[in-house]
Amino acid sequence: MSRETRPMKNDTLTHDQIKALTKLRHSLHQAPELSGAEAATADTLSRFLRPTRPDQLIEGLGGDGLAVIYDSGEPGPSVLFRAELDALPIPEQTGLDYTSQTAGVAHLCGHDGHMAILAGLGLWLGGNRPARGRVILLFQPAEETGAGARAVLNDPQFASLRPDWAFALHNMPGMAMGSVAVGAGPASCASVGLRFRYHGREAHASLPETGDSPATALAALMAWVSRHSAAPEMGPGFRLATLCHLNMGVPAFGIAPAQAEAFVTLRTVDDSGLEAFVQDLSATAQAHANGVSLEISRHDHFNATRNDSQAAGYVSRARMALGLAQGDFALPMRASEDFGALSAATRTALFFLGAGEFHPALHNRDYDFPDALIPIGVSLFVRTLEEVLHDC
Repeated sequence: MSRETRPMKNDTLTHDQIKALTKLRHSLHQAPELSGAEAATADTLSRFLRPTRPDQLIEGLGGDGLAVIYDSGEPGPSVLFRAELDALPIPEQTGLDYTSQTAGVAHLCGHDGHMAILAGLGLWLGGNRPARGRVILLFQPAEETGAGARAVLNDPQFASLRPDWAFALHNMPGMAMGSVAVGAGPASCASVGLRFRYHGREAHASLPETGDSPATALAALMAWVSRHSAAPEMGPGFRLATLCHLNMGVPAFGIAPAQAEAFVTLRTVDDSGLEAFVQDLSATAQAHANGVSLEISRHDHFNATRNDSQAAGYVSRARMALGLAQGDFALPMRASEDFGALSAATRTALFFLGAGEFHPALHNRDYDFPDALIPIGVSLFVRTLEEVLHDC
């Protein structure tokens, strides 16, 4: 029987391990932490995985990151699997018994589930050390801001961990439960947030010509964004601008404004396209400043994720071997993922795991990660690892 047609293993996790991972997810869900402040989350995972006797455990990686290493002691590939630590600054409205206990903060993207899956791989590795090479479980900080992956890569502690392969999954509402979407090439878009701060001079509302108002400059900015805000079809020339925040003047009828601020998010399929998009908008904004000073700053920069064809092939073979359906999902994902920083540094595959066609969308207040995905995700990671070790 070929590797492609072997039936799915039913013994990746025991019933008690699945229960423990579900309990872990619920506890993580109750205690969410924002990007850059995930120390307690990392500590919970460290305590959970220490009984698996990892060969090395590195804390404080790129901030609050955690790396858990299982090393065979034999020559072979270094294979990294990643999950995210951070939650979102959005109030939860699920009514769950394990709802967030932190006001205004919740795991509404499924990172609690991703952590549980990666911890499940750790449970499996505790009893099944790799025959060759080593496996690195990276619990990465600050994914939601785009800063975490770069911080990990730039941390001197990571220098000895540079992987040959890196894999990550993201749950995806709208896809059939347990289906898998993966492909070579673009997997998620590049994006960046631009903050525009206008500084003029107030005037009486009856004499606006005696001041310097940012209104005209702001109108030109909004018109440019509007021209690029229609949802275009995905392709090499994909460009999308989204106005996320806008503020001008003070709430009074007698004052012509002096100050204004706008947040605009830009996204493209690749990094070079994003830089060109940024330059286009910045030049337009500067050209219409009309006598007011303008400061432009960059925030939440995400590299595009580009899947290596061989790495994506390992995931695809794992999906087929486990008998999981191919997900109906158009790649690349329009949203951004800071796994893209890793895809620029090594051979990677980011894949998507269906959370159900009618499941609440990511970042919605009523979203919750489906517990049924935990054993499926663990099996996918385990089988992907086996595929890599078979070839390398």
